[in-house]
Amino acid sequence: MKTPVSDQTSDGPPACPDRTVASSISPSELRRGAVDDFDTVFVASYDGLVRSLATGFANRSRAEEAVQEAFVRAYSRWRRVSRLDDPVGWVRRVAINLLLDEIRRDDRQRRAGERLALLAPPVDPGPQDRQPADEMARAVATLPPQQRLAVALFYLDDLSVHDVAAAMSISEGAVKFHLHQARTALREHPALRAHRDAS
Repeated sequence: MKTPVSDQTSDGPPACPDRTVASSISPSELRRGAVDDFDTVFVASYDGLVRSLATGFANRSRAEEAVQEAFVRAYSRWRRVSRLDDPVGWVRRVAINLLLDEIRRDDRQRRAGERLALLAPPVDPGPQDRQPADEMARAVATLPPQQRLAVALFYLDDLSVHDVAAAMSISEGAVKFHLHQARTALREHPALRAHRDAS
């Protein structure tokens, strides 16, 4: 028998149900959608989801964050999700997609970092004043990840601010801020400043 759908009208997180009740629910019941109370489903399935995804993606902290975010999304649309044949499966798919998105972002950052060695200064008066590529690459590598990726996409991939924002899933204003901060940091980098002073 299904438990009643809880009335999700509160703005805050749901109250934690009795773990004894939740632990008595079998995985097959959760898969069949035989339990449609959010609190109970959360407590009964959270640990198992984290455990399996932590193993599958070899990162427990990321698995925890992804499962928590997936449950937040499920909670906001629980009346629809609770009517699915497998509400926990829906949460699992969302969590997996979040983890895959993180892996893709990491891969883009890694590939961008590899291309940073080719990054040349925007001003190139002549060979005698040219900044060595390895100095620039080392300087860029010291930037925070968001600034580093913005610089790579803007200068290496020659993307517009709009396209960089879309690639990084942030606003155009945030892209401009990261680029400004990166330029400021690079101007003050000791190796680059020493090179300018010696020129």
